[in-house]
Amino acid sequence: MKVAIYGQTYYDTALDYVVELLDELKIVDAEVYFEQNFLELLSNSQDLGKFNTYTNSSGLDGTFDMFVSFGGDGTILRAITYVRDLGIPIVGVNTGRLGFLSTFKKEDVRKVVTEFMSGAYNIVERSLVQVETKPETDEFKAMNFALNEITVSRKDTTSMIMVETYLNEEYLTSYWADGLIVATPTGSTGYSLSCGGPVIEPMVKSLILTPIAPHNLSARPLVISDNTVIRLSVSGREENHLISLDSRIATVENGTEIIVKKAGFTIKMIEYTSESFLKTLRNKLLWGEDKRN
Repeated sequence: MKVAIYGQTYYDTALDYVVELLDELKIVDAEVYFEQNFLELLSNSQDLGKFNTYTNSSGLDGTFDMFVSFGGDGTILRAITYVRDLGIPIVGVNTGRLGFLSTFKKEDVRKVVTEFMSGAYNIVERSLVQVETKPETDEFKAMNFALNEITVSRKDTTSMIMVETYLNEEYLTSYWADGLIVATPTGSTGYSLSCGGPVIEPMVKSLILTPIAPHNLSARPLVISDNTVIRLSVSGREENHLISLDSRIATVENGTEIIVKKAGFTIKMIEYTSESFLKTLRNKLLWGEDKRN
């Protein structure tokens, strides 16, 4: 068994749970690799021993059986920039608040190994979106994909922007708003949800267009097929606007042609039988807490 371990460099509170995971991995004689910076952080508090390391550009390949992320949903979103199209299954151990992606409780971290070895899990493939700009945006050349959403939004102004939108080269509308979110089913429980978008089961083959604070209240979220090619162009009072891919942001000139479509690869997530998407929905959205239900 070959396992990669990852966490953000400010998650030193994960140390105790990482040690518990290492204990279980040792029992099954697993080959363990740490993200280089994360190992350095943990080693400042405790000598974990010597491990192989990897970085964002080297050390990972398709031979890994599992990629364990310690943190929250934001850590998972950064983890995919390491995994990319390698097909390594990812599981998130939540060391903060309950998340929709990082769902495994830190107190149950040993079960990440024991339930995996017993086969009490499924591998689910999550679709991504990718962006292309004309002219090209340097910031996104290497990593032009997102698991949750791609968002265009205003910059350096309190005024709205206009987002001219085409679907498969047919004009849809021009959104007068603070921005527009193009979300995947995975991202339906993220930024899109906070802007009034629907919750979509992760395996549904769809994308969501969710305007951010639209001027016209008739501009509602729209669910479309995930094989749709979306073309956007932004105009406004300022010369530039923002494009964000999950947590990665770039400044783009108004008038730039933005093409958003489904990415050519998927991310594999390990969904344990004890930690399903529906269970997470009930816990996160407090469904059933109303005694009348």
